[in-house]
Amino acid sequence: MMAAQTRALVSGQWLADAVRNNLVGPKLCVVDASWYLPKTRRNPRQEFAQKHIPGASYFDIDECCDKSSSFDHMLPTPGHFSRYVGDLGIGNDTHVVVYDTSDFGAYSAPRVWWMFRLFGHRPVSVLDGGMKNWLMEGYPVTSEHGRPETRAFTASLDSSWVKSYEDVLENIRTKEVQVVDARSAGRFRGTEPEPREGTLPGHFPGAISMPFTSFLDASGKEQGPETLSKLFREAGVDLKKPLWATCGSGVTACHVVLAAHLLGHPGVCVYDGSWGEWFHRASPEHIISEGEGKKV
Repeated sequence: MMAAQTRALVSGQWLADAVRNNLVGPKLCVVDASWYLPKTRRNPRQEFAQKHIPGASYFDIDECCDKSSSFDHMLPTPGHFSRYVGDLGIGNDTHVVVYDTSDFGAYSAPRVWWMFRLFGHRPVSVLDGGMKNWLMEGYPVTSEHGRPETRAFTASLDSSWVKSYEDVLENIRTKEVQVVDARSAGRFRGTEPEPREGTLPGHFPGAISMPFTSFLDASGKEQGPETLSKLFREAGVDLKKPLWATCGSGVTACHVVLAAHLLGHPGVCVYDGSWGEWFHRASPEHIISEGEGKKV
């Protein structure tokens, strides 16, 4: 068991064996971190109630967040995170495996993987291929859910991993750090609409487009190291130098963090507010778009 704790990805076979051997419990916790944009009309909490991996709990990024912010699911305080995951039966010695139910194979799971690491918890993995591949490979699901026994969890935040609007603005001036944007190419260029009302597409100066879907193969599993290396190389990203990631609201940016981590470069930082914040706060000259851009 301990060897797997250092792996950022675990296979369906590995988790299915753990489920079959009744290892899911205080030492191994499975969380369904599914989250969807309102326009998809999917209700992940209802879907969880209907079927989930046996022993899993539901992790809601819209609950475990800063409720006082006007932007979507900004990070919670360490105290809030500690209480939230403790209520899921997670202690500091628990190996956490995160998955989601998206058609991509992974969508929001890397965000929760990153959150655990950000709050000082290293034994955390993403289920490679997610629920999509779990079902395709014929592994069991259930609608049964027992409330886990609450455990004490102590979070310690590494705030250097989180970047703010001001950090990105300063970096546009200094051009010191590479910033990768994980949204689709159309949203990046400004030719496809943003999914949120009142937000137009585009990107900020200096951002590099690497859509999160490029990190996944056709089945929805993570690309192998050779392909991941090639993707960064072709995008002109040097993983030996500082790297930040952004997206629409800080969710798919974490795919960039995971991919770099798998290549031996942990610690890619995330702009938590991402485009949802940037578009509303930035001046028009800091919105680059082939579409209509931001009006003064």
